Amino acid sequence: MTRARFAPALDLAVLAAFIVLGRSEHDSTAAEGGSAIGGFVSTLAPFAIALGIAWAVPATRRDPLGSRGGLIVWLITLVGGLALRRALFGDGIAPAFIAVAAGFTLLGLVGWRTVAARL
Repeated sequence: MTRARFAPALDLAVLAAFIVLGRSEHDSTAAEGGSAIGGFVSTLAPFAIALGIAWAVPATRRDPLGSRGGLIVWLITLVGGLALRRALFGDGIAPAFIAVAAGFTLLGLVGWRTVAARL
């Protein structure tokens, strides 16, 4: 169970990679006229908050390295992050963004757990 304590950090790393790749693909800093760090943090924030909520769910903590735990983390992080992004941060959630966010986070949040289980 010692390895499980690193699971939230790995999940956060997946989200950070998603944000970095997405922002670089769209050259968001130049378009917004803001700082790279500020833009990164403001884009990551709703998903990081939702990730924290996902980790507060007892079922996640019971199965932190399993696919069930990963699916719970993924679903709460995706839906919660998109909802917070729209409601609290005033950012858009275009269908294409939802599809990319769903796919990337599913592969990342469940994928690293699948690899860990096989090792």
